[in-house]
Amino acid sequence: MSGPVRVIAAAAVLALAAAPAAAALGPRPLPVVEPPPVDSALLPQASAPVPPGPTRLRGQCFAPTTRAADGAHNPMELDAVWRLTKGRGQTVAVIDTGVARHRLLPHLVGGGDYVARGDGTSDCDGHGTIVAGLIGGAPDGLGFSGIAPEATILSIRQSSTKFAVEGQAPGVGDVDSLARAVRTAADLGATVINISSVACVAAADRLDDRPLGAALTYAVDVKNVVVVTAAGNVGGAGQCPEQNPPPGPTGGPDWDTVRSVASPAWYDDLVLSVGSVGRDGAASDFTLAGPWVDVAAPGEEVVSLHPDAAGLIDLLAAGKPISGTSYAAPVVAGIAALVRSRFPQLSARDVMRRIEATAHRPPAGWDPFVGSGVVDALAAVSGGAPAAAAPVTPPLLPPPSAAVGDARPRRVAFGGAAACIVVTLAIILSARRSRDRTGDIQPVTDD
Repeated sequence: MSGPVRVIAAAAVLALAAAPAAAALGPRPLPVVEPPPVDSALLPQASAPVPPGPTRLRGQCFAPTTRAADGAHNPMELDAVWRLTKGRGQTVAVIDTGVARHRLLPHLVGGGDYVARGDGTSDCDGHGTIVAGLIGGAPDGLGFSGIAPEATILSIRQSSTKFAVEGQAPGVGDVDSLARAVRTAADLGATVINISSVACVAAADRLDDRPLGAALTYAVDVKNVVVVTAAGNVGGAGQCPEQNPPPGPTGGPDWDTVRSVASPAWYDDLVLSVGSVGRDGAASDFTLAGPWVDVAAPGEEVVSLHPDAAGLIDLLAAGKPISGTSYAAPVVAGIAALVRSRFPQLSARDVMRRIEATAHRPPAGWDPFVGSGVVDALAAVSGGAPAAAAPVTPPLLPPPSAAVGDARPRRVAFGGAAACIVVTLAIILSARRSRDRTGDIQPVTDD
């Protein structure tokens, strides 16, 4: 991407695309919607994480929150799974708002900081700590634990609404820094990468995330890393612009009807894109449907680690439950760590196929809200390691030949963060992007 990227603080938004000027009256034909072709020449160079410029903290870190009651538990029954593996030997990179050092994260290591000077183990927004706890939080003796409690958590702070580059609006982090963070995580030896972030724009817009596509390809096919990403949210002010409609008559993925696109989720051949379900197994009202959705996991009313480094959290400061596809993705990232620990001979693509193949398939087969179905940790780690199998989701269509470099105004945002960032919503809704800017990714509240 060319030119400077202005970062704008995000609040309760997943993505908000600035509407392009109407060229003509009447309905506009839907564009061809596919991720751009991967160009390896755009792979970010290996470099130490650094902020985009001098940054400073704006306001207080994470607002007060309600603690979880005793007896909080994981969204999945894991006793039988843990008799086989707890994720030992695996390193899960959490590319997020940072991860605070916590008594229940004994295997946390810093991987770098793109927001401020640090090693990635600070979290002013609170979101990354919640995500990390779902992946690898240690048992607290009262019923809480992460999915893979013996896995190492590698924290890379890539965005924050609590910091600002000097002279710019609050908010640090964009799709370029996300691409660099993916490269960094892969080079630091991550075996799984969790990205609970979504760049979500209207299908009529063009999001130039080609460096991110190149970084994902490098991670998966060169460094053999499983990449798990949130599918995205709709239904709230400023979230993904519009829900995508059900599939066509064939019942399979239908790219022709897409109205909201989500990145990196739309790089379906390279990532496990995760939708959210409630405790009843039904797709969450907020989960974004799309031809790129691979599987689903519990993402409603979660319990995880409080960023104060001591206790648990189950409610945001506004009194709302912690819910969103941002919290479904780390469940699957934890399962990927379990599978890799149990079957170290499997490639990253084999692991992704195994998780899809062992999910509880919807009655009609693949579904645009839950993909191949709700993940099953025990099924994924049980039995012998299979030979490489055919993908359970249809492949992407051939890449379009149209240019993807259109840099119309857009906003993109991290899916799901602590409620402390809600106070910046007014800033986001009034901020506009100059036309030569690309999309930004910021932590936000998933609800």
